[in-house]
Amino acid sequence: MLSMTISPKSRLCACLMLAVALAACSKQEEAAPAATAPAAADAPAAEPAATPPAPAVAATVQAMGADQLRDAASQALRENRMYAPAGDNAMEYYLALRDKLPDDAGVSSALTDLMPYTLIAAEQAVAREQFEEAQRLLALIEKADQTAPALPRIRQSITSSQQAVAQRSEADAARARADAEARAQAQQQQLATQQAAEAEAARRLAEQETARQAAAAREAEEQREAAARQAAAQQQAAAVAQPAPAQRSLRPISMPSPRYPPDALRAGTAGEVLVEFTVGTDGSVTDARVLRANPARTFDREALNAVRRWRFEPVDAPVTTRRTVAFSPGG
Repeated sequence: MLSMTISPKSRLCACLMLAVALAACSKQEEAAPAATAPAAADAPAAEPAATPPAPAVAATVQAMGADQLRDAASQALRENRMYAPAGDNAMEYYLALRDKLPDDAGVSSALTDLMPYTLIAAEQAVAREQFEEAQRLLALIEKADQTAPALPRIRQSITSSQQAVAQRSEADAARARADAEARAQAQQQQLATQQAAEAEAARRLAEQETARQAAAAREAEEQREAAARQAAAQQQAAAVAQPAPAQRSLRPISMPSPRYPPDALRAGTAGEVLVEFTVGTDGSVTDARVLRANPARTFDREALNAVRRWRFEPVDAPVTTRRTVAFSPGG
């Protein structure tokens, strides 16, 4: 059997190396599942629930053989997994190994070296309000040495911190209720002010209604006369001056191709979209809409986006036309 006895000089070097690695272990501990969350903002504070403590050493670790535990413990130390994560750390491996080999001095020495860092980690977990992690580390410490002087202090620290969290949650809930009441009062005051302003506006509108009726009547008469003149002009233009074919023909300046939808391109889907649109006098496209698409709703958006970017030579009057936009994966 491999002896675990460590000389004083070697133990000092090992402690220095473990001290340097403590920060890395703390990061692994922070990556573990979050501790118990504070109570909801509107829930009353309650004493921490008394739940049965989990075993200090995971059952999977207890089931390992002595040689396997020794190898796993050495690997955990090399990788700075001194006390975390749960179920895969040097403390649990050595505790399980001590259960199997209670007289092995090397195992006891290794646990003695690991104890200070586990104590520090437990205190850090309490400071971060990660109470489940703190309880787990406390169980490791207690299993390693039930007479450890720090045990009562850490237990009290966990209890006090949990009570402080509960009190803080209750205070936060009270502040939230007070803020909600203040907001409700402000909203009521704002609503009352708004209603008063609306009533004043309604009174002024009523006073101005008589004058507005006369103005509205004159405006309506002017609109009727303007509509009559416009209708007459349109009739005259339609009867006398029909647009020449050259005026109504569309000459494209820029017709960018549509973007191929990625899903359709990957699937090798082809299709076409019949689009109706209007070309304005400046040659830009307006009022584009899909008349028919095959397959439906696959290329509609990209066809419309492309048509809206088309440009034609300016025309004398807006022209509405139709074009088929084709999509071919090999085109």
